[in-house]
Amino acid sequence: MKPKKEDFEKPYRELLNLIQEEFPLDPQPFKVLAEKVGLTEEEVLSFLKGLKEKGILRHLGASPDSHELNHFTCLCAVEIPEDKLNLAHEIADLPEVTHAYLRDHKLNFWFTLVLPKENDLTPYLEKLSQTYGLKFYAFPAKKKFKVKAVFSL
Repeated sequence: MKPKKEDFEKPYRELLNLIQEEFPLDPQPFKVLAEKVGLTEEEVLSFLKGLKEKGILRHLGASPDSHELNHFTCLCAVEIPEDKLNLAHEIADLPEVTHAYLRDHKLNFWFTLVLPKENDLTPYLEKLSQTYGLKFYAFPAKKKFKVKAVFSL
């Protein structure tokens, strides 16, 4: 059963809200967080480790804005035959891929690429096509609407 926000005591909900927006740049960040929410550093670390082990917390780290770093991002898609869906895992694990999803659609695998510059897109997709024997499609953004997602608990 998936946890609900009510399953977490108040200091742990506060901690989860805090780490999404104000992770401290400090030599002892978990101690700083613990002090802000009324827990010990050990309680914070134990709680976050438990969430990671349960698959609730997938990642805890910096998320640089690729646009601010002058990188190019692009939504891409490909049709992967049912008997070769293992390729989706391989593609998702590429360092340039930030998000990846299987979908119920003719183009059944969608992913986001981050590349140093827009001119890198065509050669990168051509290399993927040669490597995997599939045709990749690019859907570059025309306008960015949202910068971040925060899940308030």
